[in-house]
Amino acid sequence: MKYILVTGSTEGLGLAAARSLMDEGYEVILHARSSSRSAALAAIAPRSAGVVIGDLGSVEETRSVAQQVNRIGRMHAVIHNAGTYGESRRNSTPEGHAQILAVNTLAPYMLTALIERPKRLIYLSSSMHRGAGTSLRDIDWVERRWDRDSAYSESKLYVTALALSVARLWPDVLSSAVDPGWVPTRMGGPNAPDDLTQGYLTQTWLAVSEDAAARVSGGYWYHRVQQKSTPEALDPDFQDRLMARLAELTGISLL
Repeated sequence: MKYILVTGSTEGLGLAAARSLMDEGYEVILHARSSSRSAALAAIAPRSAGVVIGDLGSVEETRSVAQQVNRIGRMHAVIHNAGTYGESRRNSTPEGHAQILAVNTLAPYMLTALIERPKRLIYLSSSMHRGAGTSLRDIDWVERRWDRDSAYSESKLYVTALALSVARLWPDVLSSAVDPGWVPTRMGGPNAPDDLTQGYLTQTWLAVSEDAAARVSGGYWYHRVQQKSTPEALDPDFQDRLMARLAELTGISLL
């Protein structure tokens, strides 16, 4: 049985990916931030293999999500789709982390470490990761003046480096980063120019396809075309320093 977890599946790319996978007959685990948000899944939840609930901005609730998933069984694939953008201020989480770092980077890192190792991992990146600063001194924006776009870009650089680091460290797992494009979702806005369908179908293709291209680990993808990420995301030294910093912030080691 091929279980596939899609985080952030109450709307947008995550919901579209979950629906597509269920239509193809896969056992999809849905995720909602809260019980109230899970109401958005009422139409498709009966067809799913379960719904896990937890706010990925909270370390405690992220741990709970991992525990809920592990109780269901080993995943074939995890699509780390959940993300946030447009934070006008730092917005601290219960543990004091910047919300955008917690949801976009710390949560996928924690879930990667805590969920029983699947066969495939897909992480949502963004073309904006190419404009990110590469210093790891203040990744949690404790000292710097808040900059919404810079914080988002950095969080996507970190999750891209996470995806490529996992590909290097876990050779038995297919790990990929995906740029879905600027697509018309709640986050992207109604006038976003990219193709929503291609955005989510790239995720589902990497999660289940037996095509040779989809079985290449360590790729950075845009609309099923492999592209180059920033050199830093590919750099083992940067990856190792980032993994150490994320372990320090979460108290969880990836290895």
